[in-house]
Amino acid sequence: MTEVLAKYVPEHAVEPAFELIKLYGVHLKIVNERVTRHGDYHRDGAGYHRITVNASLNKYRFFITLIHEIAHLAAFEKYGRNIKPHGDEWKSTFQRLMVPFIRPEIFPSHLLPLIARHFRNPKASSDTDATLSLALKQYDEKDEDKHYIFQVPYGALFRIYNGKIFKKGAQRIKRFECQEVKTGRVYLFNPNAEVELLP
Repeated sequence: MTEVLAKYVPEHAVEPAFELIKLYGVHLKIVNERVTRHGDYHRDGAGYHRITVNASLNKYRFFITLIHEIAHLAAFEKYGRNIKPHGDEWKSTFQRLMVPFIRPEIFPSHLLPLIARHFRNPKASSDTDATLSLALKQYDEKDEDKHYIFQVPYGALFRIYNGKIFKKGAQRIKRFECQEVKTGRVYLFNPNAEVELLP
């Protein structure tokens, strides 16, 4: 298992991550990319703790996602299954598990303050923290067809992963209003949402 983990997480996180996997009895499955989520946790009918994480994630996002999902398991075991999935119990558990890893042996120095700030009050997804998300995306494999909403010119057309086409509108505080061309409905997009810019 450590040989597999070494392909997906930072070098100095391999052994401690493996210890957490053993401690919580996790069955880890690395899966093909799912657009809507980086990972998930569930307890199956036989009582096994199953965590899946997308293989396409860079090693820093993969590691954060792995700890995120282990935190779900740990929070459910400690507080019971009636807690909110991303409520206070999960947040405190995620912080407790993650804080020991926020150090320069594991993350590049320019990511450390962004990660530390994020973990003062972790969200359901690191993607909702636009600054951290964009910093982590620097380590993704490059795709020339991908752009972020904040890079798309006002009024330009873009396509999202499911094929729907939108026209970019004005920024509302943190997110951008974009109109779906086919229906005329307006949706809000995070500035770090990945899209395909259309000519």
